[in-house]
Amino acid sequence: MVQMTYREALKQALREELQNDERVFMLGEDIAEFGGTFKVSLGLLEEFGPRRIRNTPLSESAILGAAVGAAATGLRPIAEIMYSDFFAVALDQVVNQAAKMRYMFGGKLSLPLTIRTTMGGRRSAAAQHSQCLEAWFMHVPGLKIAMPSNAYDAKGLLKSGVRDPNPTIIFENKMLYNTSGEVPEEPYFVPWGRANVVREGTDVTVVALSDMVDFSLKAAERLADEGISLEVIDPRTLVPLDIDTIVQSVQKTGRLVIAHEACVTGGVGAEIGSQAAYHALDYLTAPIERVGAKDSPIPFSPILEREILPDDQDVVDAVHRTIDYSA
Repeated sequence: MVQMTYREALKQALREELQNDERVFMLGEDIAEFGGTFKVSLGLLEEFGPRRIRNTPLSESAILGAAVGAAATGLRPIAEIMYSDFFAVALDQVVNQAAKMRYMFGGKLSLPLTIRTTMGGRRSAAAQHSQCLEAWFMHVPGLKIAMPSNAYDAKGLLKSGVRDPNPTIIFENKMLYNTSGEVPEEPYFVPWGRANVVREGTDVTVVALSDMVDFSLKAAERLADEGISLEVIDPRTLVPLDIDTIVQSVQKTGRLVIAHEACVTGGVGAEIGSQAAYHALDYLTAPIERVGAKDSPIPFSPILEREILPDDQDVVDAVHRTIDYSA
C-alpha cells in the first residue's frame, strides 16, 4: 500500500486502463496539455498522445454525443464533464441515448461509456458550479452511478466502470481531490453494488455519500464522547445500490440517518430511506432522518454557502433527534 491523493488514484486508474486496452480513450475540455480543470489527467497526453487524450470544443453536447457514438461502435471512451451542472445541456445524449441504446437494440450492442464529472460546493463557485445532481440520473434505468469517497474507492470503482459494458457515471467531489489514503500499488477493482461499513456501531446507522462520509466520521467521534455509537456506511454506488448491507445495519441499530450534500428535497436519501423502511420497518424505533443541503441555489458568499451545505454538526443534530425520539 502507498499513500496517494484521490487525484493521483484516479490518474493511476486512467493510466492502467489506457495501457490495458487500446480501445480506451479520453475526451473532454482542456484534458490534454492542461490536464483538466482539476489536473486529474495531467501528463497522460505525453504518455498516450493526442489520438487517445483528446481535447474537445466547449460543448458538453458534442463531448457526450461523440462518446456515445464511439462506445456504440466498439471503443471505450472516458468522457470528462468539467462540472456536473453542465450535464443540463447534454441530457438527451445521456438519458435518451446512452441509457437506452443497449435495451432498444435487444442487447446486440454494448455501450461501455464512462463519464467522469465533478460535484459539490464549499469552494465559493456559486450556483452554476456547485450542485450535486446524482438524483437526476438515479431516476434513469440503464445508467450506473458511483460516488467514491476516498482514494482507494476512486481508483477501484473507476477501473471497474471502464470495463463495464454499460454506461457508468463517476461523481467526484471537488473537495476530495487533495485528500489522501492508502492505495495498493498493484491493479485492483472495487465491485459496484457493494457498500463499505466504514465504522461499526450499535446505536444509529448513518448512510453517508461522498464527502459526507468524512463529516459523518467526525460526528461519530464527537458522539462517542456522549456514549452514542454510530455505524457509518458508505454505499459507494447508487446504482446498483447495496440495500442489504444498509438493512442489516438498521436491523441492528433500529435508527437510520442518511447524509448527502445534495438538497434534501428529491435527494437520493429519500429513495434509500424508502427502501430501508420497506425492508426493516419493524426494526425502526424512530423516524428516518435525512441530512442535506437546504433547498436553495448555492450562494457565492462563503458564509452563506456554509449555512446552506451540511456538515458534521448537522449529522450530530439528526442523530440526537432520532435518539431523543426513541428514548
